[in-house]
Amino acid sequence: MTAKKSAFEEIERLLKDIGTKIDELIEKGKEASGGAKKEFEEKIEELKENKENLERDFHKKRRRFDQKLKNKKKQAEPKLKKSGEHLKEALKQVSKAIKVFFGKGSY
Repeated sequence: MTAKKSAFEEIERLLKDIGTKIDELIEKGKEASGGAKKEFEEKIEELKENKENLERDFHKKRRRFDQKLKNKKKQAEPKLKKSGEHLKEALKQVSKAIKVFFGKGSY
């Protein structure tokens, strides 16, 4: 689960960096003139649109992943509980066996 969060956090950081770079390009574009300025503005709009599409896709996939993870946890919960009960019982039996082995009790 930690790896999942790290991957999502890394993607979010990259998207934020992209936004920062676009903002820097906008500032540089203000210095351009004439036809170069128009072309620059068109490219910036294209970059913004691509970034927004990436963000939408990322958030959609993250929600889908989180929902699947939630469902898998819900399915695994009863099995984990049952396994925990079996483990407790096994530890009780091992404890009894150790006591018998060392002569501190009877089976």
